[in-house]
Amino acid sequence: MTVARPTEPVLPPPRRPWGILALVGVVVVVVAWLAFSSVGSALVYYQEPNELLARGEAAIGETVRLGGLVVPGTVEREAPGQDYELRFVLTDGEAAVPVVTTTAPTASFREGSGAVVEGALDADGTFVATQVIVKHDENYEAPPPGAQPSDNSFVPGE
Repeated sequence: MTVARPTEPVLPPPRRPWGILALVGVVVVVVAWLAFSSVGSALVYYQEPNELLARGEAAIGETVRLGGLVVPGTVEREAPGQDYELRFVLTDGEAAVPVVTTTAPTASFREGSGAVVEGALDADGTFVATQVIVKHDENYEAPPPGAQPSDNSFVPGE
């Protein structure tokens, strides 16, 4: 009897993981696109009064967001019983724009505070706002004992 030498097992050629790498690449691209597209829509861009007024006639009638500080002494509310109307002036320290709105702002709206309004500049130079967003800082300060957080008489930092 003759003993034959055992044959070496035939191994398949080494596989390159190109399919897995391509799949990982596609997943990374999709996740990045979702992250950046949602961040862009969450950002609130606004112009300051000097930027809006510098655009001149081109700014009239265009819906934009305008941000600045509410000038103290300029807030006027219509008397109760009439249609609600609020007038005030926004400034960035260089220019000022009068604002009129029929939308009631939040309780934190006050003179000297920051605000962003959305609307359009009228031909007479008045900004007609459809939305008023009160800006606030990120530092929370609890109201003093006995005061409620919704109490308009409480002003943080005072």
